[in-house]
Amino acid sequence: MVAAFEGWNDAGEAASGAVAHLEQVWGAELLAELDPEDYHDFQVNRPTVSLGEDGRRVITWPTTRLYWSRPGGGGRDVVLVRGIEPSMRWRSFVDELLGHAQRLGVTTLVTLGALLADVPHTRPIPVTATSDDDGLLERLALEPSRYEGPTGIVGVLQEGANRAGVPALSLWAAVPHYVGQAPSPKATLALLRRVEELLDVTVPLQDLPEDARAWEHGVDELAAEDGEIGEYVRQLEQAKDTADLPEASGEAIAREFERYLRRRDDGSPGGR
Repeated sequence: MVAAFEGWNDAGEAASGAVAHLEQVWGAELLAELDPEDYHDFQVNRPTVSLGEDGRRVITWPTTRLYWSRPGGGGRDVVLVRGIEPSMRWRSFVDELLGHAQRLGVTTLVTLGALLADVPHTRPIPVTATSDDDGLLERLALEPSRYEGPTGIVGVLQEGANRAGVPALSLWAAVPHYVGQAPSPKATLALLRRVEELLDVTVPLQDLPEDARAWEHGVDELAAEDGEIGEYVRQLEQAKDTADLPEASGEAIAREFERYLRRRDDGSPGGR
């Protein structure tokens, strides 16, 4: 199960954008949706109205939906979860979602999140993977989360999964705080690449790499026009490059080469 929620856990809508992308490229089919009456304040997250094909008005309610998908070349099914951080009854929300996971035979929960951070837009978007499950920590060489403070629905869902005995891990993309508005295609792309590694599948990226380059170019222009932002970006670049010197390792290079070979063998247009 791969889950993301709009709101506090979703800087630049990078996490929800990643799951929405997976829904599209994997041809996901709707499995279930949670009753929004139980979890949402409609004055905070309002329903939307649109015109259907027959010209009649249709109300779409803010809620959490579960989709079934089978990635191409993958040896497992993936349940995709995308919704909005609930306004109330978080424990009941988590219990209901995990109830679906257990009925569907979910063996691992992967939550996606994005946060604003002091990182430069000109460098690869950092993605941190954490878990509290001993088996995943050892098998994937992850770090346990050391965060203490306010949490969102992603943190509550992770804790609930641990209590229910469902192995869970969380992927967090760091979005440059000076350009944190949505969309953030470079952060979405970084999350999708980590999902590829975890599931050992190829995710068709379609136009996302081009969107990420266009986004970076647009921020370059902003930094060039604003001297203070430009100087700040240079400071972040220097700090990032100094901290990341060990990343130019044989292991990192091999990992990137494996990703290239997997895309070439896949032969899909989205593999570019």
